[in-house]
Amino acid sequence: MRRSLAEGQKKEAPKLMNELSRFRLSEITGERIVNGMLRRLIQVRTNATWHFSSEAKTNRQRLQQFENLYSGKRCFILANGPSLGRMDLRPLHNEITFGMNRVYLLFDQLKFTTNFFVAVNDLVLKQFNNEISDQRMPKFINWDYRHLFSNAESTLFVKMNFALRDRFSETIQKPICSGGTVTFVTLQIAFYMGFQEVILIGLDHNFESKGVPNTTRIREMTEDRDHFHPGYFPKGTKWQLPDLKRSELAYTLAKSAYEKEGKRVLDATVDGKCMVFEKITYSSLFG
Repeated sequence: MRRSLAEGQKKEAPKLMNELSRFRLSEITGERIVNGMLRRLIQVRTNATWHFSSEAKTNRQRLQQFENLYSGKRCFILANGPSLGRMDLRPLHNEITFGMNRVYLLFDQLKFTTNFFVAVNDLVLKQFNNEISDQRMPKFINWDYRHLFSNAESTLFVKMNFALRDRFSETIQKPICSGGTVTFVTLQIAFYMGFQEVILIGLDHNFESKGVPNTTRIREMTEDRDHFHPGYFPKGTKWQLPDLKRSELAYTLAKSAYEKEGKRVLDATVDGKCMVFEKITYSSLFG
């Protein structure tokens, strides 16, 4: 028993070191440490309500209705990179689609809405909760910010798991990791729903804004060049710089989980810089 435990620890050690390698000493700032501590303090209370409240029980029952509901089908996940604004998205009208964060800024142009919506970032939820509430499709929202949203039939909640190491979860009825990006959360939701093939678009994985990952900044530029819409994060709003290394590690976990079940994730992003998923030409997906 002790030997098998030791062997397991040896196997886990390289994975943990790989996770820790994404942190540079210069990036371990006081702000990040304090924010991390505050998040974990908040988790004590929100974890209790997630596990033991009647509200959480009802929410989990509602989540269960989506388990393997789309087994064998394909879907598209619309990420929020600038390339999304250069694509012809009209063919998606007849596809199953997931939108994230402020994807609704596209809807007037598209003349249709995505089938599902996902948002878990605290700054997005705090600043745009009224706009998000107006969306009528099923919405998967961070449980910790449910007080900003009514318990409408279209609103469901997922619980974020704050752990040192991200993991891919096959069920969303338990706390899941964010991987530093809402796209990773959406990949877990799509897996839970049973999709056989997931196609990513708008995953540019390349930001004009540079700096320490996860640092909160106030937009000073009038035009947002990091997302598909110039007013995605308008001047004066808060946003967080991305952690691309963490995202890549999380995407690798998603790729392995899908392939283990004979499923696949394809990346049809125009000029995307993410090298984790198999690339495919967008136009080839529509016969």
